[in-house]
Amino acid sequence: MDNPTISIEKQRSATALRQHLQAAKSLRQQANSEPAAARDRLRLREWQAGRLARTHADLLASARFGDAAQFFLSDLYGPKDFSSRDEEVERILPLLIKMLPGSALRTVALAVELDAISELLDSAMVAVLCRRGVIDRIDEDAYAAAYRAVGCQPERQRQIVLIRETGEALDRLARKPLLNGMLKLMRGPAHLAGLGDLQAFLERGFNAFRSMGSATEFLDSIERKERQLLGRLFADVASPFLLQK
Repeated sequence: MDNPTISIEKQRSATALRQHLQAAKSLRQQANSEPAAARDRLRLREWQAGRLARTHADLLASARFGDAAQFFLSDLYGPKDFSSRDEEVERILPLLIKMLPGSALRTVALAVELDAISELLDSAMVAVLCRRGVIDRIDEDAYAAAYRAVGCQPERQRQIVLIRETGEALDRLARKPLLNGMLKLMRGPAHLAGLGDLQAFLERGFNAFRSMGSATEFLDSIERKERQLLGRLFADVASPFLLQK
C-alpha cells in the first residue's frame, strides 16, 4: 500500500475493503458451520426479504425506481449469499486497486461493509430466535421481540447509513459515462477469469441507478422508512411494521 501512484482515496478504500471482507467471511463461516445453522440463517434472511418487499412495495412497483429497488433487495440488503462475490474481490484485490477508479473501489468497499454488518446482526438475531424456539415460524411479533433483545442500536443505525452511502456511491458511478463502456469491455474477460459475480454486481448496480436518474428521492424513501421502523421497534410500539406514509 506504499505505492505513490495509488491515491489516498484508493488506499483508504482498499484498507477498509480488506477489513470488511475478512469480517464478512468469518461471520459467514460461523453461520454456515453446519447445515442446520445455514438453514436457520436462510429462514431469517428470507423473512427479512419479504418484510423489505412489503415495506418498500411502492418502490418495487414504480416504473422509475423498480430496478433500483430490486437491486437493493437482491444485491445489497436481501437473502442472497455474497460469498462468491466477496471471494472474487479478495482474490484479485491488488488488481482491482490498480484498475478500478477510486469511486468504484469505494462503492465495493461500502457494499462489503454493509454485507459484514448485516451478517453480524443476522447472526445475533438467529441466536435469539433459536433460543426462543421460533426460528422456524418467524412472524412480526417474534421478529420484533428478538430485534429488541439483540439491541445493537448503533449497528442498526450504521446499517441504514451504509444503505444510503452505498446508494449515493452507485448514483455517482451511474453519472460516469466512461464507466459504462469499461464495464462492457470487462464483461468477457471477467467471466473468463472467474469474476462473474463481481462483474454482474457492478453492472446491475450501474444500470439500475443510471435508468432512474437522480437517486435522491429513492434513497430518501428507503432511509425514512428504515429509520422509522428502527425507532418503532426499539420503542416497542404496537404494530411496529405499520409505517406512516
